[in-house]
Amino acid sequence: MENEHLVSSAFALFMKEAPAHQQAWMEMVMKLSKASALEPKTSDLAYLAVLAATGLESGIPFHAQMAKSHGATREEVISAILIGLPAAGNKVIHGLPGALKCFEEGD
Repeated sequence: MENEHLVSSAFALFMKEAPAHQQAWMEMVMKLSKASALEPKTSDLAYLAVLAATGLESGIPFHAQMAKSHGATREEVISAILIGLPAAGNKVIHGLPGALKCFEEGD
């Protein structure tokens, strides 16, 4: 995995200790991705919004890097994280540091 350093320690442990489960998970993720009518950048930005709104901050660095690799700008990533403010409240702002890390550190 090229963005392995962006994966949370919990997910890294999941990959190491439960490889069959991790493989099944990734197959499901790939099938859902292929079923989506959204182009990759839009899908990545929407996923960031969901992660921020649900408070799943550990996945944000990896998925922000994915969005960036599909052409998302820093401003688009910020907007995706903050789009949930009205519905989810200010908890979404906790996703900003992890999301912006890939823009501060480069590729």
